Amino acid sequence: MTVLNKKLSLPSKEQALPGRDETMPVTNRHYVSGLPIMPAFSEDDSRFEVIYLGLGCFWGAERKYWQMPGVLTTAVGYMAGHTPNPTYEEVCSGLTGHNEVVMVVYEPSIISVKVLLSSFFEMHDPTQGMRQGNDRGTQYRSGIYVTTPEQQSAALALKRDYQASLHANQFGDITTEILSAPAFYYAEDYHQQYLAKNPNGYCGIGGTGVACTA
Repeated sequence: MTVLNKKLSLPSKEQALPGRDETMPVTNRHYVSGLPIMPAFSEDDSRFEVIYLGLGCFWGAERKYWQMPGVLTTAVGYMAGHTPNPTYEEVCSGLTGHNEVVMVVYEPSIISVKVLLSSFFEMHDPTQGMRQGNDRGTQYRSGIYVTTPEQQSAALALKRDYQASLHANQFGDITTEILSAPAFYYAEDYHQQYLAKNPNGYCGIGGTGVACTA
């Protein structure tokens, strides 16, 4: 994935690009499952919960999550910035403040949020700040964006426990931000389920090798 700008500090709201009122036109169909990627996701959405996860390039992360039993659907987009309805190029400029994230819609009776978050911590290095491997920029920061109090509690507890494991293995402090989910803006169609459409495409997912147990 090409990094168009290597800005490593978040812009203020005053510095951010203005964006636009129009939402990104996105096909409401998961390329792999055929299910919707926008609400309503099913005939009974009350069975499902949603969490948003940022762990570097969203292409590889999304593929990991759509393959998990209990995950109904996924999509990629932008979150936790200032600019409304940003484009990919704007996000990569470092002037929107957004993070690349995966929206994960899951059924808690089949897969717990602790399992999802354990995978999150293991799939990337959450100590790297505004980068993930060779991908550098504010859009590659580690982030968990929750929609329920239970998700918040699980995220804080796992972060605390995983921090102890990382320190024991000579890693630094976790930089993962844990926030109530702000507005989610869908990324362009070609980003959605990118690695299913481009099986040999760039992945970029790689963790520390330290286990995170739920």
